[in-house]
Formats: sequence, C-alpha cells, structure tokens
Amino acid sequence: MTSHALRRWRWLHKWSSIVCTLFLLLLCLTGLPLIFSEEINDYLDPLRSGPSTMRDVTAHVDETVTRARQAWPGQRVRLAVFDPDRARITLRLSPGADDAFDTTHEMTFSAHTGKLLRDGPPPGDAVMDTILQLHVQMLAGLPGELFLGLMGLVFAVAIVSGVALYAPFMRRMRFGEIRWRRSVRVRWLDVHNFLGVATVCWVLIVVLTGVMNTLATPLFGLWEMRDVVPVLKPFMPDAPVIPAASLSRAIRVTEGALPAMTVRFVTFPTHINGSPDHYVVWTQGKSKLRSRFMTPVLVDAAKGEVAFVAKMPWYLRLLELCRPLHFGDYGGVLLKGLWAILDVVTIVVLGSGLYLLLAGKRQPAQAAESRAEWSGKAA
Repeated sequence: MTSHALRRWRWLHKWSSIVCTLFLLLLCLTGLPLIFSEEINDYLDPLRSGPSTMRDVTAHVDETVTRARQAWPGQRVRLAVFDPDRARITLRLSPGADDAFDTTHEMTFSAHTGKLLRDGPPPGDAVMDTILQLHVQMLAGLPGELFLGLMGLVFAVAIVSGVALYAPFMRRMRFGEIRWRRSVRVRWLDVHNFLGVATVCWVLIVVLTGVMNTLATPLFGLWEMRDVVPVLKPFMPDAPVIPAASLSRAIRVTEGALPAMTVRFVTFPTHINGSPDHYVVWTQGKSKLRSRFMTPVLVDAAKGEVAFVAKMPWYLRLLELCRPLHFGDYGGVLLKGLWAILDVVTIVVLGSGLYLLLAGKRQPAQAAESRAEWSGKAA
C-alpha cells in the first residue's frame, strides 16, 4: 500500500470513528442487558410458574377477557399477548378502542387457571423499556431510529477502513502480538487492532442487521400502504365493534389456517394498526430461529371466520431473518453468553479507540511515532 493510500484510509478510519463512537458505545452498553432481557424479567418478576401450552391459553383466554371487563367496566380490551413458556396471558385495556397504546394499562393472568395474577406492569418493566427505547431510537422516535441506522453505516465504514489499515501493519508482526515493552499508547494500539480484527465478522453482522432493524418502521409502513390498506379500506368508516366471536375461536381458526405457526398476540378491533371489524391475530414460527417470522391473520370479529391471511413481502422476511442474527437469542443461554462476551470486547475496542484519539492529541510526539511506524510497516 502506498503512503498516499495509507493516509486516505487513516483519514477515513479516524473521522468515521469520531462520528460514530459515542453512539456505538451507547448501543453496546444498552445492548448488554437486552441480551438477557428475558432472564432479567424473570428474576425481577415474583410471578413465577411452570410452562403451559397454547391449549391451556385457548381454554382460559375467554375467561380472562371476562374478568378484565368486570374489573374495568366500560373499558375496551385492546391487546392480548400469550406467553406459554411462562404460563401468562397479558391483556391491555383502555377507555376507548382508538386510544393511543401508551394510555393502556396491563393485566396479567395465569394460563393454567385464568385467574388474575397482577393488575399493573411487572416490576422493572419501566427500566427495561427505557433501556430498549434508548437502544432502538435514543428516545427520539423514528428520527432516532434512522439516525442510529446512519451511525451503523458509518461504523461499518470505520470497520472496513480499520481492516485496510491493519493488513499492511501486521506484515512484520505475529497475529495478536502486543508490544508490552512499548509506551502505553502503543500497547493500547495493539490491543485495539487485535480485538478489532478478531471480532470483525461478528461486529459487521450485528451492525448490518442492526441497520436493517432501524428500517423496520418505514418498511412495515410501506407494506401496510401497499398490501393491507386496500384490504381494510371498506371497513375504515365503521366504528370499532365489540367482538361477538370469542377470542378463543379467533385463535382456533387461525391455528387451523396456519398449522405451522403459533399465535403470539391478538389486536382487538381498532383503527390503530388494525381493523375496526376484525381481530388481527399475529402468528410466529414455532422454532427458535423462525420465531421472528410473523404472519398476521384477519379474523371477522362477528362471525369468527378467517377473512384474510397477509403475505409478508420479501423485504420484511429479510428483516425478520436479520433479527435473530442481531439479538443472538435463538441458541439459548450459551449463545447469549457468547454475544455478551463479544459485546464487551466491542466496548473495549470502542473505548480504546477513543483513548487513542484523545491520547494522540495530548501526546503528539507519540502519535507521530505511531503514524511513522504504520507508514514503515505498510511500505
């Protein structure tokens, strides 16, 4: 590599790193507890019980809806979420069928008995939700999501330029060699280079799948406009109905239409991300890897019949395929542990890069020595 090319790669690596490092540190720090969000929620939640099945859920779900309406007369059930692994049925209610979802309140029932376990959010829910929103959108909504996606692309540039700089630098050094007898800055440079290259494949996968995830909102919006809105348009003038068909029937007919899928949650009739005349039954794949593959089904809220099975376009399937790769939650605790270790290593890479930048400003002589050494190795 010529000295001119080396200078260009160094400039690109420096400035792309300056732009994105603090935001990537935020993502790594918030991502660490999110890797173990299920375990953290289980630890904080005193309502622990053995696993159940969707048969248990279907047997008791209508009873939970009745109990919720009796406890909160005049309110509308908006959402039902099923978690057979924890034997939970969670309902969300609000005064009106079209109220914003952040105005709803939560009730948790046992899937084994249908009895009320808790009226209110679980302990620690607000903390984990805040961490999630920081990680996904920096508490800034869609603009925050898109901004973090842009930072992910900038970080990908920093990774590629870092590899381009590392390749000629290591021609006269063994892979992973740390020059312990040199200055502190040189030692950290070697650590930064080694850890960065050792984790480059994993980091690129997580970053690029994370960028894909930031496009979820506009991509789902595009799909709704092109494929869903035309189907729902005839029903939009209607007021949201109170379902005559039971929720258990909506679950059963959906399972009959999609036997390879399991029901994850159901939206009751509404104009907000739904239909005023239908249940929207969201199903997911049964395996861990396919559990991110979602298919929505419209069930007539009056007749209890399947009205429409939405087909997800290729770009949403690609997005859903990216999610398990990003979260690392399809291989159990061992894979989560590996993801956590690699996340910590990435924090060290980002932190050491920040240190090298600041130390270079405070110690220009050592920084010049390092640049000269890089140029000599690359020649």
